[in-house]
Amino acid sequence: MQPERDSFAEAADIKAMLGMRHIAIVGLSSDSWRDSNRVAAYLQRSGYDITPVNPNEVEVLGKKAYASLSDLPEPPDMVDVFRRPEYVGDVVEEAIKVGARGIWIQSGIINYEAARRAREAGLHVVMDRCMMVEHRMRGT
Repeated sequence: MQPERDSFAEAADIKAMLGMRHIAIVGLSSDSWRDSNRVAAYLQRSGYDITPVNPNEVEVLGKKAYASLSDLPEPPDMVDVFRRPEYVGDVVEEAIKVGARGIWIQSGIINYEAARRAREAGLHVVMDRCMMVEHRMRGT
């Protein structure tokens, strides 16, 4: 099913989202061995403003954590998702509601219905790719 995957990893969407600086990271863990933490730390070191979104955290990487996207004081430019596929639809709906411009669904997380819904709502969408890897490859 490669053609479908590629339709959610368009170069234009990747480029647009790598240029967005305020990122809400849903599922960000304070455990340094978790992929979400490693990617968020890299993005933070690379100049991105990250906001942890995880109801089980108080603070991650020196930033206040929020229970949901709806709790954020201002809308993020984009939402980076580290949640299992069955939860991505709810994250997409909340991202649309709060006014995010893009949704990045990390490597290994695939939910075509949610990705289509985000695209239909006008969001940039990247799915099954790692933002850290894409950032490194493009030298942004």
